[in-house]
Amino acid sequence: MAFVQYLENCEVELKNLHCDKIGYQILHNKSKMFCFSIQSLKAPAANILKQESLAVGADLALPKDAILYQNEFYNGILMLTLSQSKALLKKLKLQPFGLKKVAQDLESHLKFHNLKPKIMGIINITPDSFYDNSRKTTKDAEERILEMIEEGVEIIDIGAASTRPGSAWVSAEEEHTRLKDILHFIKQEKINEKITLSIDTYTPSIASKCLEYGFGMINDITGFTKQTMLEAVRGYDCQCVIMHMQGNPKEMQKNPSYQNLFLEIESFFENRIDALDKCGISKIILDVGIGFGKTLEHNLALIKHLRHFLRFDCPLLIGASRKSMIDKITPCSVEERLSGTLALHLESLKNGASIIRCHDTKEHIQALKVWLALQKSHLGTPPIYEAIQ
Repeated sequence: MAFVQYLENCEVELKNLHCDKIGYQILHNKSKMFCFSIQSLKAPAANILKQESLAVGADLALPKDAILYQNEFYNGILMLTLSQSKALLKKLKLQPFGLKKVAQDLESHLKFHNLKPKIMGIINITPDSFYDNSRKTTKDAEERILEMIEEGVEIIDIGAASTRPGSAWVSAEEEHTRLKDILHFIKQEKINEKITLSIDTYTPSIASKCLEYGFGMINDITGFTKQTMLEAVRGYDCQCVIMHMQGNPKEMQKNPSYQNLFLEIESFFENRIDALDKCGISKIILDVGIGFGKTLEHNLALIKHLRHFLRFDCPLLIGASRKSMIDKITPCSVEERLSGTLALHLESLKNGASIIRCHDTKEHIQALKVWLALQKSHLGTPPIYEAIQ
């Protein structure tokens, strides 16, 4: 008697069927359904999108009165496969009423759905970072860099100025002093040829210096809001991490509030992406700034709805490593927050993140390998019911 199984990973099962290669290419694009919430569609746009979606085999859920044009704007939920999206995007790019922009946003979301995640390891050459075990002397930092490379970390983020809640800005002179010896080590050992190096700094002169030493990424918690920081990266083929922060480290956690969390962060990203684009920088990474001027609810909402920011067509970085939001959920010391960190980071990967910034790199690499294996698992699930013959 035939029986039916629900498949968690249809794409893998298609491979196991030994389909024709061309057939597989066609079918695997039909194997996964994507759902998108689309807000504030003009009434004509909503009805055009509904018609075009149905024409390619997809669907758009709309309020029942949308067909009567009773309101000026409507929200909808678009449901489609990757195969259907290709046909639909082509049609939408020719349509009026803002549908070209809808097509661009959908394209950005779909582009990153299958991107291989990367682990970014943290090294703090500081005496006051919030996690004691992350504070490194120059010698410790050198050993940790080599250890991370051996573990398989893909990016190392080095910082010489703590930005923990309540911290004050560090002078450029102090930052230079702390970094001097480690930069010499990096140059001597040609570390930049072995791994991507990121400098976690808000100081333009530090950014310039590190770029000269072969760093490939500038991670700026102030989101390149300083004109001098924009000038520091101009002309370099480097990656720039735009992080959102409300206020400054010293006061950012004193009752942070937003009129609209997502719209305010979105507006900030739009502004900073445009500024970097004018400097010739196209390799941009976005960081919503977990714990930087955010309450627990803000942080949870950002992780839960992270895919919203894929519309910018940029990789998303999340750094929730051992942060106090974990303590607010389940009281614990900084040293006891590894499990909570892994939970937050794996959920972030599920929701669109492709770079995870963390202290515990070995544990994250293991967790990531297990998580990826789960995505690729091909044995299916037990039968839901038997088919009636």
